[in-house]
Amino acid sequence: MAYSVKSSAVAKAAGLSVVLLLAACSNDQNYKRQINGNDDYLKAAALHDLNVPAGMILPLENGQYQVPAAPAGGATGTQLDIRPPAQPLALLNGTRTQLSGNTAQLIFDNQQPGLWSQLITILGSRQVKIAQRNDAAQQLTTDWINWNRPDEDYQYRGRYQIAVQQQSYQTVLSVRSLELQQKGVAVSTSGEIQRYTTQLLNEISGELNAQAIARENAGNSRIGSIDVQSGADDTGLPNVIIRAPYSAAWQRLPVALSHVGMTISDKDRSDGSLKVSYKAPGSSSWDALGAKDPGLSNGDYKLQLGDLGNRSSLQFIDPKGHVLTQSQNDAMVPVLQAAFNK
Repeated sequence: MAYSVKSSAVAKAAGLSVVLLLAACSNDQNYKRQINGNDDYLKAAALHDLNVPAGMILPLENGQYQVPAAPAGGATGTQLDIRPPAQPLALLNGTRTQLSGNTAQLIFDNQQPGLWSQLITILGSRQVKIAQRNDAAQQLTTDWINWNRPDEDYQYRGRYQIAVQQQSYQTVLSVRSLELQQKGVAVSTSGEIQRYTTQLLNEISGELNAQAIARENAGNSRIGSIDVQSGADDTGLPNVIIRAPYSAAWQRLPVALSHVGMTISDKDRSDGSLKVSYKAPGSSSWDALGAKDPGLSNGDYKLQLGDLGNRSSLQFIDPKGHVLTQSQNDAMVPVLQAAFNK
């Protein structure tokens, strides 16, 4: 009995040690910053002159094969930061980003008259204190922002200048680092300055994108019945015109296709492509839908959805790689009309 109690105690202690070790590992984020492995390479012997035994004749020296002396500089071993450079993200449609020096920019391809007020609201929701603010110039200076990243041994804090500028037909949102500190000491390393400047811009961009998605979803929910008609693309090939914006058409298309016997196997919203497998429903299904069988052959089809502003285009490509004929396309119009509004 004594042995079993002792064994149980040892097992519990070992289990507790494993739990504590796993918990410590899960909280330790240094692996994101440090190399994975040892730093034995730092102990490698330095180059030295070749000792030639007496009587041995060596080939003539050729400087082409001489290894030049290269003094090491910067961090080495576990002090080396292996994290990739910061990258500003263009999360919103119609935007691009730019990073130069201590400034990160989000560039809109069109005018954004309400961007300044959105920016003020976002900073307020994130409890970023504003030290100076000029609404007329649409420019502000933040108070100290205390960053909290688990992959840092000592946290940073920084102050930033944020501005919104209208440039011709574009709108530019700029975040410029004014000062970055760690443990109360000013940081001048460009990599760290860019990392946190980019992080602030990405947080603002992410919130702007979330607001845009919310507005888009709200708009889609208000769209009731959708009208469908026959049309043609720029080359004159038949297609279907859907009287709804791209986002609404993309959101409702999968359900509509399922009503007409099409099952989606792959789709990519960024380029509007879909791959579907078609199996013609029975006559009872067409009667329930209130449409006539368009007479398509069973098989795998490719669909291409296009953005036309306040409406969308949809083109069908049959299993042989051909666009539907005009008669087939016209037959699909009432079918999709009924499917969208079922």
